[in-house]
Amino acid sequence: MPEKVKPYEAEEGGKKEQVTQMFDNIAGGYDFLNRLLSARFDVRWRNILTEKILSHQPVDVLDVATGTADVAITLAKKSKDVKIKGVDISNNMLAIGKKKVDKQKFQDQIQLAWADAEKMDEENDAYDVVTCSFGVRNFENLELGLEEMYRITREGGFVYILEFSKPKIFPLKQLYNFYFSRILPLIGRIRSKDPKAYQYLYDSVQAFPDRENFLDKLQEAGYKNVAFKELTFGICQIYSGEK
Repeated sequence: MPEKVKPYEAEEGGKKEQVTQMFDNIAGGYDFLNRLLSARFDVRWRNILTEKILSHQPVDVLDVATGTADVAITLAKKSKDVKIKGVDISNNMLAIGKKKVDKQKFQDQIQLAWADAEKMDEENDAYDVVTCSFGVRNFENLELGLEEMYRITREGGFVYILEFSKPKIFPLKQLYNFYFSRILPLIGRIRSKDPKAYQYLYDSVQAFPDRENFLDKLQEAGYKNVAFKELTFGICQIYSGEK
């Protein structure tokens, strides 16, 4: 089982409780800082992810750890035929997501709701595609969260997971580590109400079992034909699997 890095290591409470508190704290500036800190690469990554999802012509998609609903909204913009349910453990993130959905008039396509990713109130085999962006490394129990995603994926359906990883190429590896460990937390301290959140980002990426190690986790959960696609020299990966 991967190391359980928590946002507030010196404080009491489990990882799930602390992650919920962290995202509630940073919800107001989350979208702005995401664009700034990723140099808008996050927009490109979501476009690639959603194209892969829509290649299967899904009717029902579940977006786990939907946050402020960026993936759900991107899917709705690209296809009028897909219905998306986004779930998240942070009510403050969901509140911002709902405002974005309402503003763009996607209420008929997108439903947002609170849910614990490790114990979701969803029927078995309910979705053609289950997806999660930058969320699985925040699970308190990664294996349990992946098993839940598998449970609610339809037979013949797919999982798509977008997540940070650790670049291996010199000198990008060194530059990446310097940026994530020094520059990003500094910007977080200046612009965020919760600077520890951006130190946690680096720590959680370092602890996450990426590439082949994560494919093993997907297979253990039950998925077959697992694969990953590197994005931006290995800064991100799109993991996929079939039920």
